[in-house]
Amino acid sequence: MKRDNRMLRERMSRLSAAALRINASLEVGTVLEEIVESARELTGARYGAIVSLDDSGGPEDFVTSGATAEEHRRMSEWPEGPRLFDLLRSHPGVMTEKQMPPYVEALGRFSEIIRPMTFQGTLMRYRDADVGYFCLAEKEGGLEFTPEDEEVLLLFAGQAAVAIANARTHREEQRTRADLEALVDTSPVGVAVLDAQTGKVTSLNREARRIFSGLQLPDGSPEELLELVSLRRADGHEIAAGEFLLARELSTAETVRFEEITLSVADGRSVTTLVNSTPIRSGDGAVESVVVTMQDLAPLEELERQRAEFLGIVSHELRAPLTSIKGSTTTVLGRSADMERAEWLQFLRIIDQQADHMDGLISDLLDAGRIEAGNLSVNPQPMDVASLVDGARSTFLSGGGRHAIRIDLPQDLPRVMADRRRVVQVLNNLFSNAARHSSESSAISVEARVDGMLVEVSVSDEGEGVPPGRLPHLFRKYTALGTRDRERGATGHGLGLAICKGLVEAHGGRIRAESRGLHQGTRISFTLPVAEGAATGAAGPARDRAVRSSGRRRDREPILVVDDDPQILRYVRDALIGGGYAPLVSADPDEIPRIIESEGPKLILLDLILPGTDGVELMERLPQMADLPVIFISAYGRDETIARALEFGAADYIVKPFSATELVARVRAALRKRASAAPLVVGDLTIDYERRRVTVAGAPVDLTATEFELFRALAANGERVSTYDYLLRRVWSGRDTGNRKLVRTFVKKLRRKLGDAGSGGGYILNERGVGYRMSFGEG
Repeated sequence: MKRDNRMLRERMSRLSAAALRINASLEVGTVLEEIVESARELTGARYGAIVSLDDSGGPEDFVTSGATAEEHRRMSEWPEGPRLFDLLRSHPGVMTEKQMPPYVEALGRFSEIIRPMTFQGTLMRYRDADVGYFCLAEKEGGLEFTPEDEEVLLLFAGQAAVAIANARTHREEQRTRADLEALVDTSPVGVAVLDAQTGKVTSLNREARRIFSGLQLPDGSPEELLELVSLRRADGHEIAAGEFLLARELSTAETVRFEEITLSVADGRSVTTLVNSTPIRSGDGAVESVVVTMQDLAPLEELERQRAEFLGIVSHELRAPLTSIKGSTTTVLGRSADMERAEWLQFLRIIDQQADHMDGLISDLLDAGRIEAGNLSVNPQPMDVASLVDGARSTFLSGGGRHAIRIDLPQDLPRVMADRRRVVQVLNNLFSNAARHSSESSAISVEARVDGMLVEVSVSDEGEGVPPGRLPHLFRKYTALGTRDRERGATGHGLGLAICKGLVEAHGGRIRAESRGLHQGTRISFTLPVAEGAATGAAGPARDRAVRSSGRRRDREPILVVDDDPQILRYVRDALIGGGYAPLVSADPDEIPRIIESEGPKLILLDLILPGTDGVELMERLPQMADLPVIFISAYGRDETIARALEFGAADYIVKPFSATELVARVRAALRKRASAAPLVVGDLTIDYERRRVTVAGAPVDLTATEFELFRALAANGERVSTYDYLLRRVWSGRDTGNRKLVRTFVKKLRRKLGDAGSGGGYILNERGVGYRMSFGEG
């Protein structure tokens, strides 16, 4: 009896010691190791192991005692482990090796490990949830585990289950806390936690630090700021710096909701915030801390100011055309009896123009809404940049634009992917914006360049410019003006640039603005993607074409005008009529041969860029134009463009815009030069173009009509090479394309006739494989 009591006391002592060791740590891994070690020592087992389970029921931690590192590894990798755990889960209480035989065959390889040793194991549960398994094996001396050993196993299994559950709860709390701290720290609303007793700041999130950074001293901290800040509440109540503790001030009242509070420091800096505060109370009702949330109202105030200014701009833009419409209708209704028809038409024209202006403004508002909603669609197709720029220029000028538009585009620009209507809208908006911010005497420039797989188009003005600080905000929907801008009478940019940005980005491009400062002009550039397999050259879409005659008098010289811009056609027509000429106007370059044959114009005024072609190409392709002086009219003032046109035989080149006086003067000069053109004389050779006669040393050379046209074509090119293709187009109208033998046959006849008439056979020289050229230095 005494021996049993002594053993019981020793067992209790060892259990107490084990409990002290287990409770000495809060780290779950250490606690489980102490539990396994203590259970193994108290039961005399050689091996002990605990397997904890995760939330899904899978193994999580594996803790062993008494095993070497190699044995630990082999046990952790043992493939039959899950089958053993299934047995423990299905068996109530503790399972020993004696209860294993019914399952030996199902265990397979596991039977070879269990049979030689004693074993006991159990499922660990906590509040009806499986949390792990606890096993002890190989009792000392080969003895079997006793019922007391089973009690020890169950006792320590319960402690292990509690430790595992507590660790899991702790991890979940830590994870939740970390998530909450991250959420608070990254919140767009400032959050501050203050101690209610001391008034000290215990926590500030990132946004709160940003709000306070505008008030604190350079070397100060947000926490020290509370000693320097003054507070003014929405009711006007103000508390000076040093007279309060913010936490106490807030905690004395009820919970604050959406109160506007202004914080300021002595040097005048201030910030207005929308404050919410919630006192955190202890169990006895005392306020322990205060949680304050602050929302900086400056961005909201700026948005409200921009909204009000935008509404003012829109109201002004709508009121102006309405005023014109109202004034016109009032005048017409009040004076209808004594008004002449011309006056009626003028007032109706004003009403029509202002209605169009209102329609455009409403369209801009709708486009801005579509862009903001993200449902603006475009239909890009391969387009020529020159055609897009020309279309926008026509739209701008026909809408009353008075600025000169100077176009400078390289001739080798590739096509771009563009929705023609939308890109013309972008360019027209940029033209209008440039015109609004520059004087009428200054020009608007358009340039383009290739940038990788993009084409960058730029519109520049010489106007008032943009301060550097406003450049990043230029394309916003609500374009704000600074006080200085308003004082000097500057106007806002309306919706135009915001719409440009949306349209360009819908094409996959980007838009940016540059300005060197006030009165330095502005340059706005946007990009469009190059069309896949793009080729250079004009290729605009077909347009409505018309050929019109002015009903000319027979004593007036006919002048053919070809341009796809109806406004230019009207302007040039009126200028020519006023100058005493009979204009023949057409928008279709394909009509040129027919008009020349039927109307016999004395001169051609030709736009450089036409739908699907250009003027230089027409001069090369149409033999009917060979005998007529051609004056190009174009917005392209690039030196190489003008030089190219003149090299191909143009009589003159006029850059748009031009005055009616200049146009008529240049036409008269070209016609006078043609009328007074003296015969070409080179040594013994004389060519009289007007009389269609050729002489060598005074002796006439009898040439057929075709031979004379061939000689004229060679002489017109001077000493430059005339290719076979050029001569076939010029002399035979391209009917025998590629027939070089035909050209060689007539050149041979021409040489023979020149040589028969004198010693002039050396005037025509051969360029092998290319064509022929004249040699005026020989003869």
